[in-house]
Amino acid sequence: MTKITAAITAVGKYVPDFVLSNQVLETMVDTNDEWITSRTGIKERRILKDKDKGTSFMAIKAAQDLISKTGLDPKEIDLVLMATTTPDMPVAATGVFVATQIGATNAFAYDLQAACSSFLYGLSTATSYVESGRYKKVLLIGADKMSSIIDYTDRATCIIFGDGAGAVLVEANTEGLGFQDEILKSDGIGREFLKIEAGGSLLPPSEETVKNKQHYVHQDGKTVFKYAVSGMADVSEQIMKRNNLTHDDINWLVPHQANKRIIDATANRMDLNEEKVMVNIHRYGNTTSATLPLLLADFEDQLKKGDNLILASFGGGFTWGAIYLKWAYTKK
Repeated sequence: MTKITAAITAVGKYVPDFVLSNQVLETMVDTNDEWITSRTGIKERRILKDKDKGTSFMAIKAAQDLISKTGLDPKEIDLVLMATTTPDMPVAATGVFVATQIGATNAFAYDLQAACSSFLYGLSTATSYVESGRYKKVLLIGADKMSSIIDYTDRATCIIFGDGAGAVLVEANTEGLGFQDEILKSDGIGREFLKIEAGGSLLPPSEETVKNKQHYVHQDGKTVFKYAVSGMADVSEQIMKRNNLTHDDINWLVPHQANKRIIDATANRMDLNEEKVMVNIHRYGNTTSATLPLLLADFEDQLKKGDNLILASFGGGFTWGAIYLKWAYTKK
């Protein structure tokens, strides 16, 4: 029997129109363009300003972009996996609504949450479904409206995050392309350093939690940075060694866009020059679940069939990991 691997066969994206630049942030909090750029690499981020639109709006747009580019019949989709940290509401699952809205009426759907590693874990999940042979077409969407959980008086977080969505279609491949290997990790020590304290079963919403700003993201930046630098670099190096890959074998590093210094540290550990590192953090900031698919969409024109890609992420929890895959197509 021919071995079946799972491969990404199409990509789509959506980012909101509104641009929140460093210059605008200078008028909102005590910061400046030079400080933000030197510490994060971010110049601007996109914000979904419409208060009547949530994460699902962007997810639907990204999925529709993929569908229109490929001519895919949504009824052929077997599963819609929604990677997000900012669902429209705690119940019901955002992915279910998205699937219905895009016409994926034969699919089942659910949400997957692992902070900034949500898309990476989702890709592992999508891959497993396809390689099992039970499902042929899995639509994986990474989308977050981070502006809905950010305190724009907190300069530690408001400079970092943006809104956006990306989508990939995962299908079976018999040429040995697509998914090759993964190293996924987590450690509950991270719970204290990057969190939204209130709104869950441990601390339900109350007048007090709202007043105390406990429904916003809080992070201990220095601690998270330290763990992220070592975590993302470690797994990226490990997956190369385990698959006997040198820096010459790697065509692209696809790193989570949290901080340019973390990206650089990972690339340095892999001994990659910057021409092989996908970066768009300067344009979008950290879009959490959307960073990796937005990179794939932005760089799709440069990707060639057979290219070796390492996808790497680090997120709250802590959650982190790396996936090695061979790109399955050259865009026509």
